[in-house]
Amino acid sequence: MKSWRFLKFWKTDTWKELSSKFYDSETHWPRTRYIFRALELTPFDSVKCVILGQDPYPTKGYANGLAFSVYPHVRPIPRSLANIFKEYQDDLGLDKPKTGDLTPWAENGVLLLNSIFTVEEGKPLSHAGLGWEKLSFEIVRALGSKTEGDRPVFCLWGRTAQDYKGALRGTSVVCSSHPSPLSAAKGEAPFFGSRPFSRVNEYLIKQGTKPINWKLP
Repeated sequence: MKSWRFLKFWKTDTWKELSSKFYDSETHWPRTRYIFRALELTPFDSVKCVILGQDPYPTKGYANGLAFSVYPHVRPIPRSLANIFKEYQDDLGLDKPKTGDLTPWAENGVLLLNSIFTVEEGKPLSHAGLGWEKLSFEIVRALGSKTEGDRPVFCLWGRTAQDYKGALRGTSVVCSSHPSPLSAAKGEAPFFGSRPFSRVNEYLIKQGTKPINWKLP
């Protein structure tokens, strides 16, 4: 996480309060050692795309520190992730991934960022408003402020993610409804048929950046 240490958040009272709350607790997901896994796997200078989620899965043993991702052993695949894989297959013509672990994306420049970094087991959005949003907003703003040609493409799926759009003027953005079963086929810009993966690569190629290898095992 060394490359993200420039963020002002780490010097705030909010961070001091959060660190004291979560580093002595095992009642939240992901576990403490994986809270910042997205930042550890995808350094600031290597970010090509940001997929912004809301908060981690509250189910025991699911959240692995990457938005929408789960541990390889998790069955069944969460429904939102299953819809992401459906669009992945339709968009790229690739086979369905064998597991729900998105670690290869993170290692290839895709920052899988939840706007809220932790959740209490069994209680979705239970850690909203504690201060994690300040960190995620600063991350989004810092990435959106990179020089033209170095800025990542942002995938904003759903209304909550699109609240960050105001910090991204001049940045390439792929917007659609959320991949949740409740919304994936709805709205003016439904998730199904939005081709987010190929569109991200089209933007990257246009700015002279090597496209992302989206293929998962």
